[in-house]
Amino acid sequence: QVQLVESGGGLVQPGGSLRLSCAASGLTFSNYCMYWYRQPPGKERELVAEISTNGANTAYATSKKGRFTISRDNAKNTVYLQMKTVKPEDTAVYFCNARSILFGKIDEEYWGQGTQVTVSS
Repeated sequence: QVQLVESGGGLVQPGGSLRLSCAASGLTFSNYCMYWYRQPPGKERELVAEISTNGANTAYATSKKGRFTISRDNAKNTVYLQMKTVKPEDTAVYFCNARSILFGKIDEEYWGQGTQVTVSS
């Protein structure tokens, strides 16, 4: 059974930092591209960042570039999202997503349950 378990969320003050983790089990982690999404209150889920299977390539939603860093440790089956200089608008439930690609299409996809990040003074 595949599980993605996020952790590291919580209450943080504006301008602060936070590191989210997503631990994967039940899959060959190094075969999956990993993504962080977030869903602000009352809004649609949106992509935050993505990282390739070996971590060599990353991409970010424009507004997050420079403040957020995605990384992974395939030996620990874990993907991270380092958040710096957080803003109140970063308040959201953050989800990790694992995706395998076959012939250019999504073959398998899994979601975590999410972790709440609240940015407030």
